[in-house]
This record gives sequence, structure tokens and C-alpha cells, in this order.
Amino acid sequence: MPDPVIRLQDVSFSYNGLPVLEDVNLTVEEGDFVSVVGPNAGGKTTLLKLILGLLRPAQGSVRVFGLSPAKARPRIGYMSQQTTFDYLFPVSVLDVVLMGRLGHGSGLGFYGRADREAAGQALRRMEMEPLASRPFSQLSGGQRQRVLLARALASDPDLLLLDEPTANVDAAIETELFEILNELNRHMTIMLVTHDLGFVSCYVRSVVCVNRRLAVHPTSSITGEMIHELYGGNVQMVRHDHRCSEEGHSWRTS
Repeated sequence: MPDPVIRLQDVSFSYNGLPVLEDVNLTVEEGDFVSVVGPNAGGKTTLLKLILGLLRPAQGSVRVFGLSPAKARPRIGYMSQQTTFDYLFPVSVLDVVLMGRLGHGSGLGFYGRADREAAGQALRRMEMEPLASRPFSQLSGGQRQRVLLARALASDPDLLLLDEPTANVDAAIETELFEILNELNRHMTIMLVTHDLGFVSCYVRSVVCVNRRLAVHPTSSITGEMIHELYGGNVQMVRHDHRCSEEGHSWRTS
């Protein structure tokens, strides 16, 4: 049997003595499309950083493709929260996407031909190649998200980790991004972290609910009671059956 893409066993983590995650167990298999949801400060981004190897657990183990996160990192594409990026920094669209090749090139401090070919392919995949020379700061919100996703794809990853990729975009762009991710899921495993329950459930196969502790549910089994327990209060539920099959639902916090 091949190793799962992600396996966390009895993982706990604290910031300055304050518990953030406790006794977390999680297995993500190849080809999964997983949404991680939960309240602010519930541990979602911490979970992602543990998988990336940016943080080390206080106890327990984290394995990615059967390896330590540091050794598996070349196989991971990562799209961080857009609030961590300075859109006014004077770089072109191609410059941004080439950042996804850091650690994959010759190691001589510059990008080679293979890096530029990979960046160009990622831009074509996102239908953004015609804008390669345009300043990143001049793009629309939806175009920026496509470029940042292209940056994550430039390393040709087997696992794609995204931290709130649809934050601060309108519903039309959100739907467009999920359509793109649905296509990408044919070729890679995807874990999507979000600050709310605004996901399109006909694409996401399972939901990881994080609020210090962790529980995994099939998308179809999410109920109002689960949401109430996770967020500690009532949230608005919005159905999207018109976008999905008869079984499809999604929920968005009010």
C-alpha cells in the first residue's frame, strides 16, 4: 500500500504555552480534495504550517508522502493568504510566478531556462500568459488569485495547499477559482483552508473541522448541529444545489 499523502498522528502544538492543536490525527489520501474549516484562531493555518514543515509539533508526528515535511516540500505547491503579499511591490506577473521555482532550479541565485518554461506553463494553465509582463499591482482581484495559484503550480506539485484563496473576492471569482481547482484535482491532491464555510461542496470530498481538536466528515454529512458546535453559535446556511448534484450543499457563515 502506498503511503498517504498526509498523515498526522497524535499531533499537538502550542504558541508560548497556549494550546492551539491537541491530539490531532489526520490522513489524506492521494486524489482527495479536502476543505479545512473552523473559527478564527482555531488552528487552521497552524495545521497547514505543520504540513509544510514551517512549524514542528510539540508532540506527535507529521509525514507527507511518507517523508518528513522538509524532505517532501519539493512536491508541495503552496498558496498563502493574499494578505501576506504586498501588491504594490514592483514585480511583473512572470516575476511572481517564478517565485514558485525557488528551491527547484540550479541553486546559483538566478532562474534558468527550465524555471522560465515551468512558469510559462503554469501561466498558460491559468490562462494568464498574455499578461506575463504586466505589473502585478495592475491586475484585478481575480487575476491576482490566478497568478498566485500559477506560482503554486510552477513547481509541478503533487500536493496543493491553499490558505484562504477566496478571501476578499466576490462570489463569481470564488466560483471560477473552484472550477479551476476542480480541474487541478484530476492531477493532484488539494487541501484548502478557509476562514468560513463558503466552499462548494460538490467539489470538496471531505471537511476537516478544526477548533483546537480536529474532526473529519464527508461533505454530505455536515449538519447545522456540527456547524453550531464548531463555531460556538448559529451561522447562516446557504444551499448551492443549483451548482451541484442532488447531494451537493455548501454553507457560508453570515
